[in-house]
Amino acid sequence: MKVAGFSFVRNALLYDYPVVEAITSILPVCDYFVVAVGQSDDDTLNLVRNIGDPKIQILETVWDDSLREGGRVLAEETNKAFDAIPPDYDWCFYIQADECVHENDLPAIRAGMEKYLHDTRAQGLLFNYRHFYGSYDYVGASRRWYRREVRIIRNDKKIRSYRDAQGFRWQGDEKLKVRLLPAFIHHYGWVKHPAAQQRKQQTFNRLWHSDETVKAMVGDKETYLYDGSEPIERFTGSHPAVMLPRIRAMNWQFDGDPTQARRSWKNRISVWLEKNTGWRPGEYRNYTLLG
Repeated sequence: MKVAGFSFVRNALLYDYPVVEAITSILPVCDYFVVAVGQSDDDTLNLVRNIGDPKIQILETVWDDSLREGGRVLAEETNKAFDAIPPDYDWCFYIQADECVHENDLPAIRAGMEKYLHDTRAQGLLFNYRHFYGSYDYVGASRRWYRREVRIIRNDKKIRSYRDAQGFRWQGDEKLKVRLLPAFIHHYGWVKHPAAQQRKQQTFNRLWHSDETVKAMVGDKETYLYDGSEPIERFTGSHPAVMLPRIRAMNWQFDGDPTQARRSWKNRISVWLEKNTGWRPGEYRNYTLLG
């Protein structure tokens, strides 16, 4: 079994993406790794080069910033990295620049890839998600956070990154048939210094909206104000080891309080059902889960 990892990134330093941690968190289960590094306004290229692992192949790209509908450029950059993977690899492990895998989950991930290698129905493997918000001590607990997504796919170039690169589809619009792995992706996109988060929001939202809409949504403040009413829960587990230096260096204050979250009665019922039965009513699934 041969496994290739792939990712994409631009302006990692400017927007404080933990891309080095993301890549190195899954390198132990990868035989090869393609990183599409977009032309940046900072030293992202050297940041990735300095990882210094011979498995890593850097693909230098230029983003098409005219694609301002639905985050399409993110899918295009994902596909560039995926298409650069040679055909002799079996599984392709996708990790975004603000995601990490815990080292304790790597044995189960490798075992899952081996288990389903010859399962011809399985086009991909599904992960559970933890979405951290505001600080490394809290995870989002509302319905706006997706709880699962596909991060390992077959090396079949008929599979394409979908919409804003959250997931994948086969031959355009067919959902992938997937198996669920007992493993988590730790998503850190909403854990940044408020100044870096504001810069990210001002730029990132331009991948979806006009300049006028972005200004109305994000404003021109220098720092981002995390929403104190966002439903959150305290995280009591451990973080990936590769993230610990970044966590120790956290230099901002987040005054999260799970008791102050505003939840509608529908959200409260939905959360209760999910915790007690595993069922999330009305959940959007970007995949077809095999039984």
